Amino acid sequence: MARRTTASCRICRGEGEKLFLKGAKCTSDKCAFLKREYAPGQHGQMRRRKKSDYAIQLREKQKVKRIYGVLEKQFENYFKKAEKSKGATGEVLFQLLECRLDNLIFRACFAKSRSASRQLVGHGFVKVNGRKVNIPSFLVNTGDEIEMYGNDSQIKELKETAKVLEDRGTPEWIETSAENLAVKIKRLPTKKDTGLTIEENLIVELYSK
Repeated sequence: MARRTTASCRICRGEGEKLFLKGAKCTSDKCAFLKREYAPGQHGQMRRRKKSDYAIQLREKQKVKRIYGVLEKQFENYFKKAEKSKGATGEVLFQLLECRLDNLIFRACFAKSRSASRQLVGHGFVKVNGRKVNIPSFLVNTGDEIEMYGNDSQIKELKETAKVLEDRGTPEWIETSAENLAVKIKRLPTKKDTGLTIEENLIVELYSK
């Protein structure tokens, strides 16, 4: 399976803003972006050129890809699916990305980052409606019930993680039980539920060319 190998902190520095790819570290004083708010590489501190319209649109797409941890072909497939669905393309695109199983585990505060949640799913710690699912890109739907499972030490570790992350809060579209390590999908998410300041119209314009 293809995966991203670039260091997370370099990605944030390249985009010129925090994408919160490393969980708690991104909100601490250890965040590399706070120490070096310039692009990585030997020319990183040089003055940035004014971006063209295409560059602005491309950067917006790249940011979303990197936040959710999807590759180019995956993202393109999500866009095509959103384009064919009813409703605003940009809104449906974020709905699909939010409904990924790895993102759900992250949103439910069972993992510190989306990369950590992908690892939990891939290692078989997740059940959807009573059935084991180890595909991070699996799409959940309204009414689905998700639970974490494992041996006693694994469950204990998951509960400790959930307790540490409880202050982060969970979105309104899911109902979470930290004690039972379970989540229920109350409704499909909207772009507003993501909390991201992304201009989805720029992504739509990019793919419309």
